[in-house]
Parts: sequence; C-alpha cells; structure tokens
Amino acid sequence: MHLNPYGEYAVLLAASLANEWPDDREGIEERTRAFGMTMVFPPGRDDHSGTGAVVEDWLRVVDAPEDGERARLLNEQMAAAAAYPRLTDHDGEGWHLHYRDEDDSMPFVLRAVISVGTSLHLATRGMHRLGRCAGEPCRNVVVDVTRNGRQRYCSVRCANRAAVRRHRARPTAPAS
Repeated sequence: MHLNPYGEYAVLLAASLANEWPDDREGIEERTRAFGMTMVFPPGRDDHSGTGAVVEDWLRVVDAPEDGERARLLNEQMAAAAAYPRLTDHDGEGWHLHYRDEDDSMPFVLRAVISVGTSLHLATRGMHRLGRCAGEPCRNVVVDVTRNGRQRYCSVRCANRAAVRRHRARPTAPAS
C-alpha cells in the first residue's frame, strides 16, 4: 500500500488551470490526467464553473500577502473539502488512500486535492514557494519546485524577457 499525499502534482495542476483555463469540463478532466490523476469524475452540470470557483479561491492563497493569511485560507479550503480517508484500489495503482468518496463531484475533489497539495508543498518546501511571475506584465502563477527555492518566473521566456529589459535599462557608457 502507498499513501497518496496529493503532493507537488496537485499544486502544479492548480497553477496550470489558473494560467490556462480550459474551455470546458473535458478540458479540465484532460488536465487532471496530464498531471497524474486517474480517477473518473461523475459528470455534474456545474463542474466547469464549480472548478473555476475552486481555482479562484486558490488564487487568493497565491496572492495572500503573508504566511499567516495563506495558512488561514488553506485551512478554510481544506475544511470545506473535508472527507474521511478510504482505502481504494483502482486503475492498476495498487491499494492506496483517498480522502474522498468515489461519487464526489469534480469541484469537491479538486478542492481537496489542490488545497492539501498546496499545504504540503508550502509546509515542506517553504511558504514563499508560490507566487506570481516576476516578469512584467505576466501574471502567471509560479510554483517554485527548484532546489534552491528562488524561482521567480513562470517560464524561461519570461526570465529572458526580464533580463533583456534589465540590460536595456542600464545606463550606456559615453562614447569616447
């Protein structure tokens, strides 16, 4: 048996949804698969909008100005998605724990997975490891998974653009 802690992949999934919101429910489900979730969600008519609300709530955590506020918001989100653990064996994964019922809606499950995953990420790696891209005007979410904990940009492209801006902003030496 292994314990699925809803770790790093969950916070990366949340950032992916926030940075590039899918057009429909199927797009959300495809994204969950791309980030390692294998469960099938029972269809619900508010899956797209409900998951959108989950992501918006999560963005409040991203934008929280201080650690205590982040913790408070995450605790609220985890309380809203509280469920008892259950032992399950599906999709050839082997026995493991889920913190939800099999019939829970997509938004409910994603709230639980994302809030627990984000909490684990911040508690184990540091409360500063989540934020917005430092490359202006980009507002993408950055999940810092680097070894040194100094990731500031969402992509190499944004980092390069910022470096070019800094270079161009330097005063030029007078011609002799």
